[in-house]
Amino acid sequence: MYFLAFVLKNLTRRPTRTALTVLGLAVAVGSTIALLGMSENFRTAMGATFEKRGVDLVVVAAGAPDQLSSEIDESVLDQVRTIPNVVGIDAALVDLTEMQRREPTGPDDVPPSMQVLIQAWLPTNFGFDDMELLSGRALTPADQGHHRAVLGSKLAENMNKKVGDTITILQQKFEIVGVFKTISVFETGGVVVLMADYQQLSGRKGKVTGFSLRVKKSEATADADVEAVRQQLLALQVGSGKRQKLSAERPQKYLDNAAHLKLVRAMAWMVSAIGILIGVISMLNTMVMSVLERTQEIGILRAVGWPRNRVVRMVLLEAVVLGVVSAVVGAVGALGVTHLLALSPTVNGFIEGGIPLVVAVQGVAIATLIGLLGGAYPAFRAAQLLPTEAIRHD
Repeated sequence: MYFLAFVLKNLTRRPTRTALTVLGLAVAVGSTIALLGMSENFRTAMGATFEKRGVDLVVVAAGAPDQLSSEIDESVLDQVRTIPNVVGIDAALVDLTEMQRREPTGPDDVPPSMQVLIQAWLPTNFGFDDMELLSGRALTPADQGHHRAVLGSKLAENMNKKVGDTITILQQKFEIVGVFKTISVFETGGVVVLMADYQQLSGRKGKVTGFSLRVKKSEATADADVEAVRQQLLALQVGSGKRQKLSAERPQKYLDNAAHLKLVRAMAWMVSAIGILIGVISMLNTMVMSVLERTQEIGILRAVGWPRNRVVRMVLLEAVVLGVVSAVVGAVGALGVTHLLALSPTVNGFIEGGIPLVVAVQGVAIATLIGLLGGAYPAFRAAQLLPTEAIRHD
């Protein structure tokens, strides 16, 4: 207990330097935590959506890095429906496109636009089953050809839209017939329209970007039942007899292989590597200065019986405490930043606020590593000081 109090007292001797070191490390560690947190939140939200809807397989075109860049002929859906044990199919044409923020006020007025996620669904999609309508109604087969849409609650709030208003997508007006909320942040921040209408509007007639499947399975052989359907999907052939190239994976494996998630994680760890390097240099500078300033004190400690390993532990513990405090400050900052971003109309349909506990723990581990690496050389140098030379040091 005395040893820890002694270490903390050493850190508070130069409060300004300690605070600046903590702030610099907190920025580096907090950036990593924020990026990793957003990636993990996306994965968790998508996984929860698949689980709630009872999705057993996610299907996209083989080789497509994500659903946005996938393209599958809609006729494949008819073949999939004939596969035994397929009890539900949720097909979509997903697109990220421009939408006007407001209606033009005159012939020469060009309204500003925004990127919005369009989910073009079949009216029979089981995704409609867990759509919580806040106002209006859901889409029905009778809406086909009339350009009607339902808006996610976040998007409706951002654009100040309600049932009966219109939105303009690809120069086409859509009437809003409902406002909804689901477990998916992307759906809540986007627009759902009927597939046939959007296929024609976007020039992708007869195409979907992917689909999810529910499989009839027994409790004893659930994995085998799903795998059997998966193999039949991979063996599907188009009308000419050529094999339809599909990628069919269990939801968790699909999320593991999703290119956009891999990209975000790679960016986060790249920032982490840069942050570790900067952090180690900053920590090294701080601890070297601290050791130099306390050379005489360290000599006295060695003279009264402190062994070298105790001196090493003292310096390393100081560095680790700096790192852990920086991680806590960085995590709090990352939590605040992600919540502020989640409130921003520009991006709140694409990210969720908050930092998962596992990511915060990773941040603490990174900061601890910075402390150990940055404090290693100063600790070794302090331990090598001879008591007589250290005491005479000016």
